[in-house]
Amino acid sequence: MVHHHDHSTAIGTTTGTALSVFATLDSQDYIKTIVLACVGAVVSFTVTLLLKWVWNKLRK
Repeated sequence: MVHHHDHSTAIGTTTGTALSVFATLDSQDYIKTIVLACVGAVVSFTVTLLLKWVWNKLRK
């Protein structure tokens, strides 16, 4: 059985939502969002490494 999914509605809705959000954001909001995303990625990576280190210490 072959299923055919038409994702055009979902893609259109997502694109329209994203464009409406981008239109209402200020340039300062973009900068703040980028900085917070970078900080979040660094913190997430650091915590992951720390938890792996702790897990390995507990297993030994």
